[in-house]
Order: sequence, then C-alpha cells, then structure tokens
Amino acid sequence: MAPKKQRVTRNPELIRGVRKYSRSQMYHKRGLWAIKAKNGGKFPTHEKKSVAAEPAAEKAPKFYPADDVKKPLSNKRKHKPTKLRASITPGTVLIILTGRFKGKRVVFLKQLASGLLLVTGPFKINGVPLRRVNQAYVVATSTKVDISGVNVEKFDDKYFAKQAEKKKKKGETEFFEAEKEEKNVLPAEKKDDQKAVDADLLKAIECIPELKFYLGARFSLKAGMKPHELVF
Repeated sequence: MAPKKQRVTRNPELIRGVRKYSRSQMYHKRGLWAIKAKNGGKFPTHEKKSVAAEPAAEKAPKFYPADDVKKPLSNKRKHKPTKLRASITPGTVLIILTGRFKGKRVVFLKQLASGLLLVTGPFKINGVPLRRVNQAYVVATSTKVDISGVNVEKFDDKYFAKQAEKKKKKGETEFFEAEKEEKNVLPAEKKDDQKAVDADLLKAIECIPELKFYLGARFSLKAGMKPHELVF
C-alpha cells in the first residue's frame, strides 16, 4: 500500500496543543494585514447567490409513535361478481350447514350484489327469517319452489346493514350499577316485509304436497349415513 501523504501546514505542532507560531505571527505570515489594508481596514465580503426557494423535504420523525398507526392497505384488485353455483337457482331449497340455523332448510330467493344468497324459511314454517347466507355454507337440493309470484326487488345489502349505536356516557353512580342490556327490537317495517314475502311463498309451497313438512324438518346425519353418497 502507498504511504499516506502528510498534510503540510504553515504552523506545525511542536507538542500536543502547542504550535510553533502564535496567532499574531500567523496573522503577518499569511499576509492578512495586507488584504485588510487593501479593502479599507475590513476583510472583503461576497454576496450570497440567491437560490430559488425549493420545497423543503419532510424530515423523518426523530421518535416513532408508541402505538401502531393503522394505515389502510391499497387494494388494486378489481371487484369481480361472485359466480353462483349451477345447482343453485331461484326457488331451490338449500340446507344451511353452519350458524344459528344449522340444519334448517330454506328457500333461495336471489343473489345479492355482494355475492351472498338471500334466503328465507319461510319464517312461519321453520323460524328462519329473511337473511343473507354464503353459498359455501349451504347444500343445494333437487327440490324447487316456483317463486315467480314473490317480489324481492326491495331487498339488497343495505337492507341488512346494521345501524350505528350511540354510546352513552356513564356517570360515577352509573359506573357501579349493573345496566340491563337492551334487546334489539326489529322494526315494524321489516316485520311487514317478512309477512309479505312469506304470504306469497306459502301459496307456492302449499301447491306441492308434503313440502311444508319437508321444510319444517331439520336435517341431520344418522349412524351409518355417508355424506358423500347422499343424493339431495
């Protein structure tokens, strides 16, 4: 490796912190007195060039926040409508496989914009109201009902959206008292919609013998039954 070049200075250091020449000696040695005398006893000053004001870049914060700040992820995927299974058509009787109404038979009315299925029991037969179900959690049967006389144009995803609940501020006295939970009361308008749909659907069900008892019975597997061999 080539040896490093030593820096040449006019005022070498004799020992650490002690220079060969004093400040006044260096003032004359560098000729600063002549420059000062030439400019009327002052050192010359140069005007700073005016630089166009550029937008200052945002500096990174010195400290990171203690809590994680949730940022929405950018979704670049295009929405594709959910493809309905070929075995599920309007009026098909379905068997729900999970949830509160597991094992109940329902009638499929139509597919909503979200891809979910609009179904009903009807409520008067098996207690299943108008609700949305994912087609992954139902089994389609070969039984069908004519629902041409049932009007379901009113129902969409917004119809089933939950209303935002207002939070009540608790005082000091109410904090120690146990509050009774208020039960969600179904609006009268939705009850009338259920009755209207059931009335039209019951007319079509009564035309098929024993279909009313079939919808009212809960589906379940018994000993010796093989699900993959069943024909619905």
